[in-house]
This record gives sequence, structure tokens and C-alpha cells, in this order.
Amino acid sequence: MSASKLDDLNEDLENYFANTIIPQLYVDGNLILRKFTPPAMKQFTLTEADINKHIEDVTDNIRYPTLIENINEVISTGDILEKEVQTTDKKWFQMNILPYKIRKENRTNGVILTFVDITKRIAVLNELERLNAENDTLLYTLTHDIRQPLSTVLLLADQLMEAYNSKDTEQFTTWVEMLTRASNNMRALLKEFTDHVHVESSLPNEEERVNIEDIFNDVILALRNEIYTNGIEIHTQFDTSEIIFSRKNLRSIVFNLLSNAIKYRRTDEALKIVIKTVKQEDYVLLSIKDNGLGIDKIHHKNIFDKFSRINPQIEGTGIGLYIVNRMLNDKGGKIEVESVIDEGSTFKVYFKSDY
Repeated sequence: MSASKLDDLNEDLENYFANTIIPQLYVDGNLILRKFTPPAMKQFTLTEADINKHIEDVTDNIRYPTLIENINEVISTGDILEKEVQTTDKKWFQMNILPYKIRKENRTNGVILTFVDITKRIAVLNELERLNAENDTLLYTLTHDIRQPLSTVLLLADQLMEAYNSKDTEQFTTWVEMLTRASNNMRALLKEFTDHVHVESSLPNEEERVNIEDIFNDVILALRNEIYTNGIEIHTQFDTSEIIFSRKNLRSIVFNLLSNAIKYRRTDEALKIVIKTVKQEDYVLLSIKDNGLGIDKIHHKNIFDKFSRINPQIEGTGIGLYIVNRMLNDKGGKIEVESVIDEGSTFKVYFKSDY
């Protein structure tokens, strides 16, 4: 290649890096930072002095401990790698590591790192997941709790017809008054729940073979901002993963238990959550253990009651654990809690093993 063509290519490359609106870094095969775009300079607080430094010396601004390992992986394999990472200013990025190939020599001589800001998308995902879980639990309660007043209304309708046919005016008036009260109770119940409903869930409610580990990964992904921001450690050990259960209900159970662990964490110690599954006789046992605030023994039973609030200073509706308990009981399962104040809690969820 002639010197003039080489100069033209270099000029094109310089113009590209100078004018792109996406944070990008070029790291050579020796892991030396060679170039970066102006948005990268702003986002990662880079300066011209960082050029020709080893990438390990300039990674403090990127909250991503395996960056160098992944760069080496791409250089070694020549495959593109994509990951979602968080920077020290709490922003989320879709990071792509692309191999910089010298085609004539058929080798990779570095990588180009591209960062696309997905902070707003993550925030929307978190909010939708929260609303979906809230919607699922509220609607589940509504469909069960409305049965009794509805049965009362139907019974009163029969009694009204009987009083009408027998021309018993006094009894007819009594039944009308009772019907009015039952109708008002039903209306109050509907209002109580529909006031909280924000969105409709798109997931089906049919029972199917679902993977607990996959559901946890989805929920952890939705809660990632709180997890990273608060330095929460989550450890998992799934000895068994598959159960027959409603995917939507399982997601609601997992979301409620994990979000509760995060909400009721201590301020003097980093939260650690240990998630395990094991086959136990006729059940698949899921345990979620944390080192949070803990629950006084006198509340161990009533925390599963509807609208139970043991800590009014922490925001909540007081129906999450009630719904979790109902969902499990309806399918032959159960939930138990072991907890000590200032030491933490362990919620044990028993799913009936039907296969």
C-alpha cells in the first residue's frame, strides 16, 4: 500500500474516532490503549495522557472486574462479545468487544470496545417488572377474595325472588338491604384492588414445566440496579431447578421474596443473599437466606396475613407474602420463615413435586 493511501486510511480513522457520538476505545494486542472517542473521554474521564497506557491502568472508571479477561478472550477467539456493564456513575451500557483483525495475517491484533447507553431502558425494565409483579399479586388476590361476596349476592338474589313470589314485603325489604350491603362490600373490594393495578401482564397463567434458575436470573436482571448500587452479594446453588408451576406466579413469588430481602436490609452491613434449591421428599425446596433486619418471632405467622405490615417505616402494600402463601397453598405447596432480629431471615418455599 502506498504511503498516500496509508495516510488517507489513517485520516479516515482519525475522523471517525473524532466525530462518532458513541464511547469507543481501541486497545491493541498488548492491551495498550491506542485511541478513544470524545464521548469515551467524557464518560470515562480519560485524557490524552491515558494514550499508550495499559488498559488495566485506566479501568477504574468502568465497574466491570472481568474486562481484561474478556478482552483477552476476544483477541484469542476472534469472536464478538456482548455484555451489560455499569460504570462508576451508576449508568448502564451495552458493551460490545469487537476483534480488530489484520486480515492479511489472519490474526486479531486488538479490540474495539463500544458502549451504548441503556440506562433508561434498564430503568423502564425495572419499573415494568415491579408493576407486573404488583399487578400479578393484586389480581390473584382479587380473583380469590371476590368469590365469597359474589356467592352472597347470588344467594340473596334467590332469597329475594322467593320473598317476592310469597309477597313477603318485610322479608323482601330485609333481603334488599342485605343485598345492598353485599354489593357495596364487593364494590369496595374491587376499588381497593383496582386502585393499585397499573398494567396487564402479558405472561400466560397456565401451569408448565419451568426452570427456577431461569426465573431467578430474569428477576435479578430486573433488580440489577438496586443490587449493584447497594453492593449486594447474591450466591446461588441450584441442585434441582425444574418444577410444574405457573411461570407468571413463580416470577411473582421470586420477585416478592428478593425485593423484600433488598428492602429489609441493614444499613450497617452489606446485604448477602444465598439462594438454594434441593429435592426434599415430595417437594422442591427453595430457600432464600439473607443477613438483613430479621423478623421478630411474634410476627412469624402473621407476616403471611393480608395487609400485614410489621415495619410501617418501609414502603409496601402488606399483601406480597399473603399472595405468595396463597399461590403456593393452592398448588399443594407452602412457605415457612426462620428469622432472628439483626441476624437475618430464611424463607423456605416448598413446591409440590408433580413429576
